Amino acid sequence: MAIGGAIGTGLFLGSGKSIHLAGPSILLVYLIIGAALFFVMRALGELLMYRPTTGSFAAFAEEFIGPWAGFITGWTYWFCWIATAIAEITAVGIYLQFWFPHLPQWIPALICVVVLLLINLATVKAFGEIEFWFALIKVIAILALIVVGLVLIFTGFTNAETHATFANLWQHGGVFPNGFHGFILSFQMAVFAFVGIELVGITAGEAEDPEKTLPKAINTIPLRILFFYVGALLIIMSIYPWDNVSAASSPFVRVFAMIGIPEAAGVVNFVVLTSAASSCNSGIFSTSRMVYALSVRKAAPARLRRVNARNVPAPALLASAVMLLIGVLLNYLIPDAAQVFTLVTSIATICFIWVWSMIVIAHLRYRRLKPESAAANRFRMPGAPVVNWLLLAFFVFVLVLLGFAADTRTALLVTPVWFLLLVVAYGLVRRHRMRKD
Repeated sequence: MAIGGAIGTGLFLGSGKSIHLAGPSILLVYLIIGAALFFVMRALGELLMYRPTTGSFAAFAEEFIGPWAGFITGWTYWFCWIATAIAEITAVGIYLQFWFPHLPQWIPALICVVVLLLINLATVKAFGEIEFWFALIKVIAILALIVVGLVLIFTGFTNAETHATFANLWQHGGVFPNGFHGFILSFQMAVFAFVGIELVGITAGEAEDPEKTLPKAINTIPLRILFFYVGALLIIMSIYPWDNVSAASSPFVRVFAMIGIPEAAGVVNFVVLTSAASSCNSGIFSTSRMVYALSVRKAAPARLRRVNARNVPAPALLASAVMLLIGVLLNYLIPDAAQVFTLVTSIATICFIWVWSMIVIAHLRYRRLKPESAAANRFRMPGAPVVNWLLLAFFVFVLVLLGFAADTRTALLVTPVWFLLLVVAYGLVRRHRMRKD
């Protein structure tokens, strides 16, 4: 489930745009981002070994940076998953057009929100059960793609459109066909492909034996994700040239459609559809729990900490689902689904970079304020504090890149409004607390 939760539309749909921008060099982009986020995970792992806690990002930010950082980080993480879930329901509309090309994309988006809300309102077990099957479908599909792709490559499969060979990686303009410019511009969409990787740390931190499960989870899961991402994209670009990839459709579906297996293309489209639904499901679950945790810490309205008879935070779930209706509205107002997807994923990327940066900064402060605990910690992040500063520089680099492309520049200009609203909200909450005290 942890692996499946981190494999979403960033791979199945967003990789199309990334390949279109960078060509085969996208493999290097994924390796660089994967390495950077592995160290973020190690920083989170060290903090969780110090004190396993629910809502860890906000809690650590509050303890080691300040109450304002905990408030802003908690609400930004909630907003991260709202934006991600909007991207996922947009993808649902895109995938259903494979079978129903004239279906307005906002209709399946609305149906997806309603169905997943009802599932999450039932029981936590219902969420876990459907997420298990969603994750299993995704993992099996990617493994099947890699195996089938290797068979096609080593047998030299050929048809009117393509010749499957590893040489496709360098025969169509080289590894960097769009130069350094295309290479760096692909980082934004590729970073979005890794959002949710931090959920593995939270899961391990809440385990009964975190000292045993946490190191294993963090050391193996990122490597497995890199295998799925890099391995799958390498196979795709070997089956057909990168310059035949559409930025607006899933390269996974096109692989099977181009080699003359339309039925298989339909199956793969079903897989990527369940992938989008899975990530949206995780988004609804995560946002409701974060809002609940914020309410418990008196950083959100008190009514949002209520739970129903099945111990589900129903008010928090409903609040998050209502916010997802903004995604339905965007799909109604903007017929170009690819434009909606790029805008929302850019906003989500900016907000996740804030959360990851808070993890890195909190880790720096932990090392400085708790030297005895840090020295005794059995799961220390290697290379600190130098690696911490390199990670922060890398995140600034990604943010700067968002300003280079017109379709991502809008998000860079709009997202600061969210942080301004949070600063105002924190001031009001703090004043309210002081009056009560």
